Amino acid sequence: MNKYPIVFVRDRLLYLLASALIIGLGTSLMLLKKARYPEATDDGTIVYFIVLSLLFLVLWLIVDYIRQKNYFKQLMQACKNSGDVNAAVLVQSPVTREQTLVVDVLERQYRIYLNELGNYRRQQEMHNHFVLQWVHQMKTPISAADMLCQEAIQQIPVSKGEQKQFAASIQEETDRMSRSLELLLYTARLDKFEMDLHIRRISLHDLVRSVVNGHKRLCIRHATFPLIEGEAWVETDEKWMRVVLNQFVSNAIKYSKGKPGVKQLRFRITNDDSGKCRLSITDEGTGIPSHDLPRIFDPFFTGENGRALGESTGMGLYVAKEVCGRLGHGLSASSELHAGTTMTVTFQARGIHLLERR
Repeated sequence: MNKYPIVFVRDRLLYLLASALIIGLGTSLMLLKKARYPEATDDGTIVYFIVLSLLFLVLWLIVDYIRQKNYFKQLMQACKNSGDVNAAVLVQSPVTREQTLVVDVLERQYRIYLNELGNYRRQQEMHNHFVLQWVHQMKTPISAADMLCQEAIQQIPVSKGEQKQFAASIQEETDRMSRSLELLLYTARLDKFEMDLHIRRISLHDLVRSVVNGHKRLCIRHATFPLIEGEAWVETDEKWMRVVLNQFVSNAIKYSKGKPGVKQLRFRITNDDSGKCRLSITDEGTGIPSHDLPRIFDPFFTGENGRALGESTGMGLYVAKEVCGRLGHGLSASSELHAGTTMTVTFQARGIHLLERR
């Protein structure tokens, strides 16, 4: 049953009552005039006035009904299909200025909704893609550990040196798995970044030393010599900055371990007159090709080095960029192919203030 005529009349009850009041008032005035001057007004004139007024009122209702019928039908259809994503676009025939504003609001909300839905789908696709890549990356250290175990079983008894080498290889593979698990964990936490945030003033040089100590065994194994220059205190979140620095150090070791001889990993902390602090991490690895450099912070971008090495997920530098951006820090990179790469983090003079403005 079509409810539109009932709703249409119900919405205009106030107008109908006002019209009835005006017609009644006009009729009363003519009756009073007739009572005082019987010859001035006859009954036919009063009836004509009432009939003509009602006729105009009915005509107005009919015309208004025809004008707004399509709009109201579309609105009711949209309400009926409210579970449909595209229900808002069904309303496309506004008549009055008020209805035009309503349609405009619906269209704006629909576009915002589609943008939010698109962002959510992209995040889901990115997350699923990363999980699949992470699972693929986990196969490598697990396979390597399994092969080492099989080789050790076949070669027993072995010398102490071989045992030590075997244990170091197993530990390196487990470290790779641990770092990958940590990266997956912090990538998942990016969506709730503000809920896991603690900004305070910390010693940057002490944080760098702590991160270097965490990679000490790998540095020794791959002949990488870390050097820390300068001191500074900065406003940041220590845990999230540790994630960023761990990524830089592990990348530096990973992309320089193939080079023979001793490699240097230099951490340089500088302060300028404006109160900004810069931390530069320079390695002596393979470097990044110039055509890859603009894209190294894109999610899932591995570049030539990552594809050649086969150990890259393309998410480490993306997470580092996201973390620095949300903390109000700048992050940039420069590199020379076959010579090394420099990652530079810039801490603003008022990091907390910048974070609050984001």
